[in-house]
Amino acid sequence: MYKNKKLLITGGTGSFGNAVLRKFLNQGLIEIRIFSRDEKKQDDMRLDYKNDLIKYYIGDIREFSSINNAMIGVDYVFHAAALKQVPSCEFYPMEAIRTNVLGAENVLQAAWQNNVSKVIVLSTDKAVYPINVMGLSKAMMEKLMVSKSRLLNGTGRVFCATRYGNVMASRGSVIPLFIKQIKEKKPITITEPTMTRFMMSLSQSVELVEFAFGCAKPGDIFVQKAPASTVMDIALALKDIFKATNEIKTIGIRHGEKIFETLCTREEMAKAEDLGNYYRVPADDRDLNYSKFFTEGKEKSVHIEDYNSNNTHRLDLQETRQLLMDLDYVQQELKSLK
Repeated sequence: MYKNKKLLITGGTGSFGNAVLRKFLNQGLIEIRIFSRDEKKQDDMRLDYKNDLIKYYIGDIREFSSINNAMIGVDYVFHAAALKQVPSCEFYPMEAIRTNVLGAENVLQAAWQNNVSKVIVLSTDKAVYPINVMGLSKAMMEKLMVSKSRLLNGTGRVFCATRYGNVMASRGSVIPLFIKQIKEKKPITITEPTMTRFMMSLSQSVELVEFAFGCAKPGDIFVQKAPASTVMDIALALKDIFKATNEIKTIGIRHGEKIFETLCTREEMAKAEDLGNYYRVPADDRDLNYSKFFTEGKEKSVHIEDYNSNNTHRLDLQETRQLLMDLDYVQQELKSLK
């Protein structure tokens, strides 16, 4: 399905963008466009890949004209550009809104105007029962995608979303932080020992994108099933892997953090389709005929348990250690010590 097609990756210089790029370079595409505002990272990628298939576009999704121009002639879009750091979004909520909400609107509108066949927007478990600005802004992005997808009925085009838990060793995540603290002989700082997080690799995140590309319908949200670990087990496993003696220091929950994360709400699970390794959450396709729902109600649904990092498969310490040992990032960090 990718042969002779053009792909645009917004935020393409980040962890997800690089992982998607590496996977899709050999899929028959005739062009992959990397769109971001970071010229240094684009230059680094240009030197690393040395591949004429890749075209680099400097721009900002906050500016409609720049993303609209970059999308001319594009067949597929993977939208990864976002503000992702919880504390940063908490301190600067309007910046999160401008990028994660209004920026996403620009991406979707440009895709609509340029007749892009498929758009996948990258979301997060923090968008489910959101308690922080990052999650709220990503939840709004999902709602925008679903709203825009209603324009696509009968066109054969698809806007959809993938929703991830914690992607191990991605930029800004806890694993690189813990390893840095271990190497610098500093205390390993954890916020709450019992806090649980979903654990998935970058390669799995790309597999979810591929799955969505292949079978999504307009407005779908795809969720990858994933195991979870406690933050304490992650810290202990890394100490064991690096044969470290660092103290583990509990510093308390940061503003906007949850004890556990949720990937699907109870209401979504009531209508979700179980696809084995994934859940497909279909779009809410109701129209503006509100009176129907006031007078007739809607079909009865069974509210079952949500899908969260406390009721998914919990990895024990040994399983967590093995999962971390399998990461290329961890292996590279180990080699750097030799």
